[in-house]
Amino acid sequence: MNKAVILAAGLGTRMRAADAPVRLTAEQARAADEGIKGMIPLNGRPFLDYVLSALADVGIREACLVVRPGPNSIREYYEKLSARRITIQFAIQEEQLGTANALLAARPIVSGEPFLALNSDNYYSVEVFAALQALGEPGLAAFERESLIEKGNIPRQRVRDFAILRIAADGYLERIVEKPLELGDSAIQPNGGEMFVSMNCWRFDASVFRACEQVPRSVRGEFELPVAVQFGIDALGMRFKGVPFHAGVFDLSRRSDIPDVERRLAGIKVSL
Repeated sequence: MNKAVILAAGLGTRMRAADAPVRLTAEQARAADEGIKGMIPLNGRPFLDYVLSALADVGIREACLVVRPGPNSIREYYEKLSARRITIQFAIQEEQLGTANALLAARPIVSGEPFLALNSDNYYSVEVFAALQALGEPGLAAFERESLIEKGNIPRQRVRDFAILRIAADGYLERIVEKPLELGDSAIQPNGGEMFVSMNCWRFDASVFRACEQVPRSVRGEFELPVAVQFGIDALGMRFKGVPFHAGVFDLSRRSDIPDVERRLAGIKVSL
């Protein structure tokens, strides 16, 4: 498997909004105002450079960036970039109708092959990508909630918003609850005393597109990838292996995340 799809068509509403007081460079402030989180400069490089470099480190050679229509700083930057280790293509999500809809935009580019799918505003470690690449079947990274808080930059209250996972004894995903705070933690039981959450880092094959096409709109009016996965499990008999990690993720959702993520990425070498 040598392909990855990066979902980068979001509106960046939280990044554009006022947040806790934070000191940013002029370039960082401009990128934050635009709401395209992957292009926020950290240590002199766009955040997405770090993500793409980590993918290249595990042998991913083709990346598809799903972007908005019209002029876009992501597309302008990467169309001019000369990369040796990874080629970059673009898919256009014509309307912002949710992450399942965004993934459908990449279907012609992945051409029926298995691929990784991930957010453009999260930095996942090379070890996470390597484990999913070696999985050999559809699955997802399942992050233990307390470890995610301790080893990443994500505060506890924000982590409580993330989709909760129930993994069966055979290691396969049984249930994914998007926006669990709307239901309460009692809506899903921990796995052996541990609570695992999704950070939207997946290994898919072409079957996922069938679920994305058929899933109904969520209560928020969007076609959401976690809801599509649950639909695939319940209605289409799909199976997704849960790969547990006691690890952190660097999340670049808000302006206040920028200085901390920049510091955490300072020692990471980027090679494209």
